Amino acid sequence: MNHQGLALRQFVPDDLLQVIEINRICLPENYNSTFFLDIHRNCPDAFVVAEVNGKVVGYIMCRLEHGLSETRRFNLVKKGHIVSVAVLPEYRRTGIGNVLVTEALKALSKHKAVECFLEVRVTNEPGINLYKKLGFSITRKVSHYYFDGADAYVMSFRIPQDSGNTG
Repeated sequence: MNHQGLALRQFVPDDLLQVIEINRICLPENYNSTFFLDIHRNCPDAFVVAEVNGKVVGYIMCRLEHGLSETRRFNLVKKGHIVSVAVLPEYRRTGIGNVLVTEALKALSKHKAVECFLEVRVTNEPGINLYKKLGFSITRKVSHYYFDGADAYVMSFRIPQDSGNTG
């Protein structure tokens, strides 16, 4: 970690405007405030912000879903969906994205999610490399996933199940 003064904490509604601004700066897919708050209501402890010296510089938001497994054919499972993760450009390549994803995976595991998945643009090499480093693998490609027609990879990660330890 290259940032002193880095703190991770759960998103609170007072962070909303800063998170929306980071989303607008970093990602072509932008959401309205209701969407962010709905994600927060679904799984508040997996909506995490990164602060450097008190300034929100990144976030990750996830929701819990039930559906077909990405990694085990024909199994219905509880899974985490990383809906959006973003770090301001001047704070990238410092490990913040890594710790945000790691923190979200911990929160999802507490909810007994057995796997986590996300969509990432096929052209987003830094993102793909980060997710691979964290143990995600590409499970399929979705054509025309994004509003602008770009394709996405679905990347999945099997969340290690805690054997009764409370950590």
